[in-house]
Amino acid sequence: MARTRAADFEDKQRAILASAAAVLAEQGMDKASMAQIAQQAQVSKALLYHYYPGKDALIFDIIRTHLTDLDLAVEAADSPALPPDQRLRALIGAVLETYRDADNCHKVQLNGTPTLPNEQKEAIHAIERRIVRRFSAVLRQLHPGLEPPLLMPVTMSLFGMLNWVYMWFRDGGPVTREDYADIATALILKGLDGVTG
Repeated sequence: MARTRAADFEDKQRAILASAAAVLAEQGMDKASMAQIAQQAQVSKALLYHYYPGKDALIFDIIRTHLTDLDLAVEAADSPALPPDQRLRALIGAVLETYRDADNCHKVQLNGTPTLPNEQKEAIHAIERRIVRRFSAVLRQLHPGLEPPLLMPVTMSLFGMLNWVYMWFRDGGPVTREDYADIATALILKGLDGVTG
């Protein structure tokens, strides 16, 4: 008879992922141990291994969960009925809001993805490509002159502004997430003419 999952399996799994992300972000992919992760999560090593067979599985699931949350948030925020500038602002706002309290997961994504087996890397890259395509479509709608040679650099420049925000942004500081979403949107909207000439 198959063992059934506990009702709180997903809640516990999320808590373990958050604890693991904190340890991995601080210690690095190589130095962090399952014992440290279990201690941070306040669970036994046996329970941790019940959820994840090893550190590699944890790294993959942290990144997959983080990007899936981001993908779903961007999808929910996207409204093709909006004018393109407002649509872009909504997407940027969704990314920045999803990044709230996700610095550790983001660090694991940046440092852990290269350590994954090719099959898992491809699964991660597939989610990333979905998110990027959504932004590229809006940028192309905003500025039809953005042909393929320029579309990707502009799209990835926008992600550069968003993905590195964890390095300097602090909640409670002089700039809110909403403020920065406005800034990033304005930089893209007012800079496109300079790129396409």
